[in-house]
Amino acid sequence: MNINVINATIQTTSADAILVGLFKGGEISPAVISATDKALNGSISELLRANDFRGELNEAAVIYSHGAIPASRVIIVGLGKVEELSLERIRQTSATGAKKARELGCKVIASSVFGAEAVEISSAAQATIEGVLLGSYRWRKNHTSPVERGDIESLLLVESDKGKISAVESGASVGQAVASGVYRARDLVNQSPNIMNPGGLAQAARDMAIEAGVQCTVHELDWIQAQKMTAFLSVTQGSAYPPKFIVLEYKGSDAEPLVFVGKGLTFDSGGISLKNADGMEDMRSDMGGAAAVIGAFEAIAKMKLPIHIVGLIAACENMPSGTAYRPADVVTARNGRTIEIISTDAEGRMTLADALDYAAEFKPKAVIDLATLTGACVTALGQNVAAGYFANNDSLAQKVDEASRASGEKLWRLPLYTEYRDKIKTDYADLKNSGGIGSGVGSSAVFLEEFTSYPWAHWDIAGMVLDKTGPTAYYPLTHPPHIIRGATGFGVRALVSFARNWA
Repeated sequence: MNINVINATIQTTSADAILVGLFKGGEISPAVISATDKALNGSISELLRANDFRGELNEAAVIYSHGAIPASRVIIVGLGKVEELSLERIRQTSATGAKKARELGCKVIASSVFGAEAVEISSAAQATIEGVLLGSYRWRKNHTSPVERGDIESLLLVESDKGKISAVESGASVGQAVASGVYRARDLVNQSPNIMNPGGLAQAARDMAIEAGVQCTVHELDWIQAQKMTAFLSVTQGSAYPPKFIVLEYKGSDAEPLVFVGKGLTFDSGGISLKNADGMEDMRSDMGGAAAVIGAFEAIAKMKLPIHIVGLIAACENMPSGTAYRPADVVTARNGRTIEIISTDAEGRMTLADALDYAAEFKPKAVIDLATLTGACVTALGQNVAAGYFANNDSLAQKVDEASRASGEKLWRLPLYTEYRDKIKTDYADLKNSGGIGSGVGSSAVFLEEFTSYPWAHWDIAGMVLDKTGPTAYYPLTHPPHIIRGATGFGVRALVSFARNWA
């Protein structure tokens, strides 16, 4: 979608549809609404008097201009109560407007900066662009039939105050960069696992690096073996696809780096501890952490942030076979710690263990790992509601909380109680890879902490990478208008917000 910021009034802008936001209560106080209503000879006021539109969050209505203004349609979207306005609501409402425009077959749309009356305008512009783009996403790469309605081709972001144009342009540019990273992450997760296998994920990382100007190194099996990443290698030994260890680096400064580690299981059958067949197709998303890291690198590089970041991804597949690792096996991780295998389906923490230990080689200021790690976290916080995170450093945790609030991606801190360590004790090795049923999401986190030596946060994003409940307007409609399903790109926005705050 082509995006341009223009200095004009929305009611005089030529487009297939113009998008405007209206607060609950029907007040036509914002100047853009009042001017549009006047140009339409009171059509918006009439709509409100008839109680056909109330301004509820994500409510949408269409008014046809009949030549009263250059645009043929006006799409009005409810912003909810003015006192409850937030950047997250701006994302949702602008996405709702864009989806409605696409349903109507619009190719060129114009939008005011949603919520600019109550929110700093650069941030409002960023959220408006993010919402329009994220709401317009759809996955079509493996389809051969054309869509019934094509995509929106052009968006004009309209601001009447010339003195605010620079701020709007700045916010719009950030919004485009962030959305491009989320698109990347969604595409990676949505792609089928026979294509997005470890080699496919490595190539996708290379492609992003070339496009965004990021350094990418892909290490092969011999290097992984030389690094003695036996925990990682134990997971991959049942698969026909060789593992890849992906290293990304963006050097916008000479400072010691932040390190982002993404879980890169391109498909997880559970191995010998085989998962149920029902829903196993969703295990294409077990590389959602890796996808978020790759997407965040794209956005950060496009924004040219003055920050040094390293990304690490241990990419592999977990499959059952005659060579697969077994429950009761004992393996030695890169840091020398021995691990008894209780469940081969607790594979993500095995790959992350060696990646987290390797992260210390970069002398990081802090490390964040993202992983679709446990069903326990989904049970604790809810599907498509929030991700859980753990941190061994309160200052780092504060920055994660700030990034969560700024991005609208909900992250809730969970405790690293010492009692969780009792859950992973064993008589057969230094620790075991699963505490079993009832051990809690914290047992996976304290396992990972054994492989860290720096400020560290672990984000368990298992309940967030696929849209299964459809609560958010800017999640994709893969088969509109009824079936809501697909990758969300969760984690990209929060990582970018974290990096911007850190920089």
